[in-house]
Amino acid sequence: MHRQVFRLSAALLAACSLAGCASLQSSDQNLLGVITPYRIEIVQGNVVTREQAAAIQPGMSRAQVRDILGSPLLTDVFHADRWDYIFTIRRTGAEPQRRSVTAYFDGERLQRLDAAQDLPSEQEFVSSISTAKVPSKLPVLELTPEQRAKLPAPPRTETAPAAAPTGATRAYPPLEP
Repeated sequence: MHRQVFRLSAALLAACSLAGCASLQSSDQNLLGVITPYRIEIVQGNVVTREQAAAIQPGMSRAQVRDILGSPLLTDVFHADRWDYIFTIRRTGAEPQRRSVTAYFDGERLQRLDAAQDLPSEQEFVSSISTAKVPSKLPVLELTPEQRAKLPAPPRTETAPAAAPTGATRAYPPLEP
């Protein structure tokens, strides 16, 4: 009888423990609202900005396109005249992003570049992935001419004439004979 009670209580304790595991996770992936697991920031592909896309012109060679945009993320054996530049980023504290740019070639020359109209500029991209807290009001680091005029003049100090150097004097022979 005593064994059955022990087994029943052990089984009940195990069932409660396993059922409680799922309830410890909250919706924001924190354990008990305190411990946050480390999440790897995943960046894949090439960032193609508005400035880079504007530098690409039809008729450019594959090497010129590669110099500007970098190596494509995807080249397909079945579509040798197509390069796909796909970019994805997932960063904690920033919105996930996914963009796709496709370059079409006719032989060795670029035929066209298909890119979304809303490609970000370089500055917009950097600010979209930045998780740094920017203060609402930045301090002024330069004085206005009126503020400079109000500053007191620095005190004048008398400088002593420079003393002649002391030490051994040497005479060197001329370098040319």
